[in-house]
Amino acid sequence: MPHSHIVNISRPLAEMARLQPDTPAIIFLQDKRRLTFSELDQESDRIAVGFGRIGISRGMRVALLVPPSPELFSVTFALFKAGAVPVFIDPGIGAKKMKGCLADAEPEAFIGIPKAHLARRFLGWGRKSLRILVTVGGGRIWGGIPLSQLCKPVGDDLSFTPVETERDDIAAILFTSGSTGPPKGAIYTHGTFAAQVDALRLLYDIRPGEIDLPTFPLFALFAPALGMTALIPRMDFTRPGSVDPATILGPAAEYGVTTMFGSPALLNKVGRQGAAQGRALPHLKRVISAGAPVSAAVLERFAALLPDDGEIFTPYGATEALPVCSIGSNEILGETARMTDKGMGVCVGMPVEGLWLAIIPVSDDPIDLWDDGLALPPLEVGEITVLGPQVSRAYLNRPQETKTAKIPDPDGGVWHRMGDVGYRDSSGRVWFCGRKSHRVVTPEETLYTVPVEGVFNTHPEVFRTALVGIGKKGAQQPLLCVELEGGKGKGKGERKRIRRELLELGSCYPHTAGIREILFHPAFPVDIRHNAKIFREKLAVWASGRV
Repeated sequence: MPHSHIVNISRPLAEMARLQPDTPAIIFLQDKRRLTFSELDQESDRIAVGFGRIGISRGMRVALLVPPSPELFSVTFALFKAGAVPVFIDPGIGAKKMKGCLADAEPEAFIGIPKAHLARRFLGWGRKSLRILVTVGGGRIWGGIPLSQLCKPVGDDLSFTPVETERDDIAAILFTSGSTGPPKGAIYTHGTFAAQVDALRLLYDIRPGEIDLPTFPLFALFAPALGMTALIPRMDFTRPGSVDPATILGPAAEYGVTTMFGSPALLNKVGRQGAAQGRALPHLKRVISAGAPVSAAVLERFAALLPDDGEIFTPYGATEALPVCSIGSNEILGETARMTDKGMGVCVGMPVEGLWLAIIPVSDDPIDLWDDGLALPPLEVGEITVLGPQVSRAYLNRPQETKTAKIPDPDGGVWHRMGDVGYRDSSGRVWFCGRKSHRVVTPEETLYTVPVEGVFNTHPEVFRTALVGIGKKGAQQPLLCVELEGGKGKGKGERKRIRRELLELGSCYPHTAGIREILFHPAFPVDIRHNAKIFREKLAVWASGRV
């Protein structure tokens, strides 16, 4: 009897261990450690057996606080093989939010480095639910069993048969960054992960044997499943915008990296140094950047480092649904960037194959059941909603947030409301216009952040802008916050001139003509995960104190 409904996201690793056993799966540049696909498969087997001995079993939620390292890979795949449910929380969100996430997730086991155990003990993380503790890279002093001890008594010839999980069985909990509201745990099934791996492989034509340089930990975990060698750079993964460009440019050239994932802030910094040094990355055929829109200037600068057939792709998606759309730098620089400059939003490309996307009227109210009549016609701005196998169906222990963000489809499946506004053009491409919660509603009109900022961002002395609303929705006053190139460094007279030039720019378009208030800010507050999402809520508070 065929087992087509049996899906375990660890299976691609076993397949790659069979196809290319001696190819490195991970090269960890911090201490030059490497594991082949065969070694990673065997190591995760040994750990899965050890987990079984201490009671980590199918369906158990396990908080995983281990930085990018060979251990992160082997422990994650061991948990998938055992049918346990790793809980991934970005350490960059801060101790207070971390405590809230762990209270939501109610993990029974905690696997972490000594520093994570120290925080757990002193800050009371997971006190009510935790009963099994494992320490990675430390002894029993931190509480729990050292990971090294778990694997010891097992022979090298051991293999572990992964649990036969099904498509709808929970595989992991991935917490959102909480850039708008508290972080929420998106429930990923084995089917969600399998659909993502398939979508990324198809979308970017990724082949086994390629070399990937991921600068975001969760993307690093996709590499072995896609048959790529993950080259883990020396960097602080919680602060991609402060990376030393040499730690990216050097290894990318030395190891012949073919694929790279980086946030817009990282590409900006690395691209500037690469351009200044006249560097070239002749093997790098695709760069993937996500987390926030990437400016044309950053794309142009980084694209100059790539070979003629190389391209930068900016997929659109979220923790809850990924990938949703994708577009390449050739199309952006050749066509859509000019439209962004005129205030038409940022083009994120066509929806990926096998995904349904619809634009629905903007509303903050829950929708009980999907109706095809909700879909707006092309060129009308509304909320972006998606349905497909790579879309998560619910948040963990957050029934109200699930009700607000998800729409059950009468034919089965769940539509996810992206919380973003945008529209489709006449050829079906999707244009992103900003977060729904950031829209500014004045007595006369509704303004969306990205189309407004796109116009003002064209000023040569402006690094970025942010539209915020002062006052209550419906009676808001629009205000533009401006961060100049090079930060503060401008005198009063120069700022007066720039303000005048910006107002002139704004007067050219109907949707920006009404913006008369401009404030200069030394450095916008941004999210830690990608160093790219602007915290407009914080800017609005700052601005309202100065108007």
